[in-house]
Amino acid sequence: MTTALLLPVTALYTGLFLLLMTALAANVVRQRLGGKVSLGDGGNRTLTQAIRAHGNAAEYVPLVLIGLAVLELTGASGTALHLYGGVFFLGRLLHAAGMTRPSAVNKGRQAGIVLSWLVMVGMAIHLLV
Repeated sequence: MTTALLLPVTALYTGLFLLLMTALAANVVRQRLGGKVSLGDGGNRTLTQAIRAHGNAAEYVPLVLIGLAVLELTGASGTALHLYGGVFFLGRLLHAAGMTRPSAVNKGRQAGIVLSWLVMVGMAIHLLV
């Protein structure tokens, strides 16, 4: 039996987050090529935002996927797993979209981080109880 069959919900969200991370990385490359910047951000604000959108996702996504896998392995319900995974994915989409907007602080970014933190706290409580 393959691991994906043992962790079908985690496999689903891992696939979705791989696509999101690829899109965010491609945006960094696009900004680098457009701004002719090889390393760093070259003082280009749009490139800085793209780098941070990708970096921020790279900081949060692995931890939540680990939490999702542990919950799935310990027998959490499919409903709970999809709630955590779906809300977190929505939060990361909103946050990434907000990070690429000209304004440093905006509703999408704020909603995205709040949803992300709520899922993380919910998962933590679920694992500790």
